Amino acid sequence: MKKYFFLLLWIIVVGCAHNYGQLTYVTKLPHKLTENSGIVPAKDSTLWFVMDRGNPDKIYQVNYEGDLLKELKVKNAKNHDWEDLASDGDNVYIGDFGNNSNDRKNLAIYKIPNPNAATGDDIEAIKIEFNYPEQKDFPPKKKKLLFDAEAFFYYQNNFYIVTKNRTHPFNGEALLYKVPAIEGKHQAQYLGSFVPPKGKINGQVTSADISPDGRTIVLLGNGTLWVFTDFAMDNFLSTGTLKTIDLGVYTQLESVCFTNNNTLLLSDEESSKIGRNLYSYILKD
Repeated sequence: MKKYFFLLLWIIVVGCAHNYGQLTYVTKLPHKLTENSGIVPAKDSTLWFVMDRGNPDKIYQVNYEGDLLKELKVKNAKNHDWEDLASDGDNVYIGDFGNNSNDRKNLAIYKIPNPNAATGDDIEAIKIEFNYPEQKDFPPKKKKLLFDAEAFFYYQNNFYIVTKNRTHPFNGEALLYKVPAIEGKHQAQYLGSFVPPKGKINGQVTSADISPDGRTIVLLGNGTLWVFTDFAMDNFLSTGTLKTIDLGVYTQLESVCFTNNNTLLLSDEESSKIGRNLYSYILKD
């Protein structure tokens, strides 16, 4: 009887491990990307990834079969907590703004030229520094832990950063900031806030992107997509139409990017031997 119990348990575990909900499985990512935290597509049908804090100051090129093609050391940059990637079509931007304890005073975004054109093993970064003027204490009180971030995108010479809520008690509020995409030290401009509709998991934003035509913005959470359309750009959180999509999978989804105006790629970290996958998702009208 015990033998059959463990066999049944194994079948259940395996079945759950391969439940991708509404996502389409594309490939298993390389072992080096266990803690992947940001993704952007390249014009040659490959992808670039970064990993979060505690990992090398590197950007990694992967194909759709999950092969690791190249690693580039990012010079003039330090991986304090790299949490997302963005692109303007040529240059790639690394969001070094992970701030779990809300105590950092060295928030930055690194600009690197098109990594596909790199011929050596490293690439030079330009540093764009910023701070949140609304944050007065480092760290603030537990009910004001609003200044972690894992999500941003580039649009018309600006970055749009959406923060990750870590308040106690949890209230879900995410803040939207705008930062110029130019070298220097900047005060982030506060644009508004957003409380994600309640889902099966607390609504913490882990990645973001905007479609190539600038008409759709997606925010990613664990198991959830928030899709914004028909918006005014600098106030997209509170104008236009919001659609909440339950993806039906609750792995540690960390990254999302558009490959065209309707197709998304998503990835998750590996946890308890589950995850470290690349997925796709088609946005429907």
